[in-house]
Amino acid sequence: MQKNLIQKVSKHERGQSLVELALTLIVVLFLLLGAVEFGIALFQYVTISDAAQEGAIFGSIEPAAVDGIKERALATASDILVLDDDDVAVTLVGDAYCEGLAASGAPNAIEVEVTYSHEIFMPLVTPMIGIDTIELSAVTTNTILNPRCE
Repeated sequence: MQKNLIQKVSKHERGQSLVELALTLIVVLFLLLGAVEFGIALFQYVTISDAAQEGAIFGSIEPAAVDGIKERALATASDILVLDDDDVAVTLVGDAYCEGLAASGAPNAIEVEVTYSHEIFMPLVTPMIGIDTIELSAVTTNTILNPRCE
């Protein structure tokens, strides 16, 4: 009689452990998937930030070559992301495409902005938050170093 009672208790305990494992495993997997999702988005942000910085560095030397600035930024990110010309915006900050001061007294500069849409891959998250992409954007501004204004 005592042996049957011990067997029944151990079977119930094993079933309880399986239920606890199943419930805990779901939570842990969602936390891990969230960490992976965040890590991928952060990696993509660092990539577009580097691309914007590379474009701005090139633009500080060749400010009038807008197509060259875009190509430089796109080439920097091309190993990781697929970007097109619309994802890179080049803006002049100041009065002229040359080294010198604008009328406001601030130096002429080139601003490069790179944007990318990160697609969320985690299941059940997109219906809950109502979006399926996150817009990532990186902006870098560099002072124009060449050519000198006349």
